[in-house]
Amino acid sequence: MVLMLYWLFPQVMGGREPPPLWRFLTFTQNIALTPGTAFSHAWSLCIEEQFYLVLPAALMLGAALKRHRRALAWSLIGVLTLAAVVWRDHLWRLYGTQDPSLGYYPHLYYGSLARLDEFLPGVAIALLKHGHADLWAALMRRARTLLAIGGAASLGMLTLMLHGYYIDDYGYGHAMSSWGYSALAWSFGLMVLAALAPQGPMARVQVPGANALARWSYALYLTHKPIAFALVKPLAAIGLMRASGWTVPVIAAACLLGGWLLYRLVERPFLALRDRWIPSQFVDAARATTAGPRSPQHA
Repeated sequence: MVLMLYWLFPQVMGGREPPPLWRFLTFTQNIALTPGTAFSHAWSLCIEEQFYLVLPAALMLGAALKRHRRALAWSLIGVLTLAAVVWRDHLWRLYGTQDPSLGYYPHLYYGSLARLDEFLPGVAIALLKHGHADLWAALMRRARTLLAIGGAASLGMLTLMLHGYYIDDYGYGHAMSSWGYSALAWSFGLMVLAALAPQGPMARVQVPGANALARWSYALYLTHKPIAFALVKPLAAIGLMRASGWTVPVIAAACLLGGWLLYRLVERPFLALRDRWIPSQFVDAARATTAGPRSPQHA
């Protein structure tokens, strides 16, 4: 739906022509992507799909091995993370202090090999839960420790991003560009571990609106950029852009509305069709769990 709108109305949606349609349909739009093109924020969705294509092959290879499967999995996680850091370090030395649109963005920021390792903390969490039951149980009893370490690590990485990610009159910082992407992902992974502990502090906190926002998050990501772009000129015409205190709330409210509409009118009906035609163990688990909150797809 969103891709169709970009294709039919590029001037309204983004102001520039999007990349060729086949790049989106094959999830290769992020490769050598020029910054500023219409629907450029789909780059991360492409990397996600590429990861989801590679992961099953890796799992099937692991399943074929009779021994040392878990040791091999942890080794691969470590090696791939280190390889990504080394690759980004190499790319930063080539492009880090030059015009970012010429090298940094197409090769490092949007590059598949430079960003795929950020999915590995999620794989590690799944491996812990399903491959190391005793260790998982011990970690779940230490939710406060996980939260403290994860919170400190995340705060440290966010501080590094604010002060060392991009440096005026210099370029992109070496630390954040090389190992920082990986460290930030692993920091958030620790926060996810803390949140999964059933008796931990994060499990007892209910943030109003967070459940709904999580359900709309994919639709919000798809629509927020074109909605903001489409509102700039009308807001400027009525003088609201000069009233800086109103600009952000108005655009944020419009983005929330657009994301909610896309979720209700497109995403949710298609999820219902998927669950009807292709049942999965996740649907069965959601139906069987009557005491806890419902799955986002069925809420």
